[in-house]
Amino acid sequence: MLNLLRFNPRLCFLLGFLGCTFLLGMGAYFQFVDGLEPCPLCISQRIAIFATGLCFLVAAIHNPGEAGVKTYAVVGAAIALCGAAISTRHVWLQHLPPDKVPECGPGLEYMFQNFPLSATLKFMLSGTGDCAEVNWTLLGFSMPAWTLLAFLMLATLSIVQFWNVKKNEV
Repeated sequence: MLNLLRFNPRLCFLLGFLGCTFLLGMGAYFQFVDGLEPCPLCISQRIAIFATGLCFLVAAIHNPGEAGVKTYAVVGAAIALCGAAISTRHVWLQHLPPDKVPECGPGLEYMFQNFPLSATLKFMLSGTGDCAEVNWTLLGFSMPAWTLLAFLMLATLSIVQFWNVKKNEV
């Protein structure tokens, strides 16, 4: 049965890259067309989507053997799961009671210009009051919730490559 579902790993990695490209395109659409300004956690999630997509693109171009496919699968899944962790924090912040939401902070541009990189990265990954605001929903789920689902799907696509790769015959 599993043999019927086996695809070329190169094609799967390419599909993962195209999925990441779609996600980044949607983020750009919401920002530049709909006018939704991304919060620090949104930017962090975009970076994780970009990194996952880059891993998938390199894997698709490289078209490695069994060991390489497994290596790219682990790296891709690890990056996607890091993005899922960021999305989980974002969803958690959105579900906090209003009195527990952290205060809003300065913009990222200001942070990069006036604070050390370590402080800015901590700020980006911890989130602010801006991150608790829900500006968009689809089927009752916020954008970070959909992004969490996308990260979990990308991680699954990556891990499935362990069973998808053709074994070297001796």
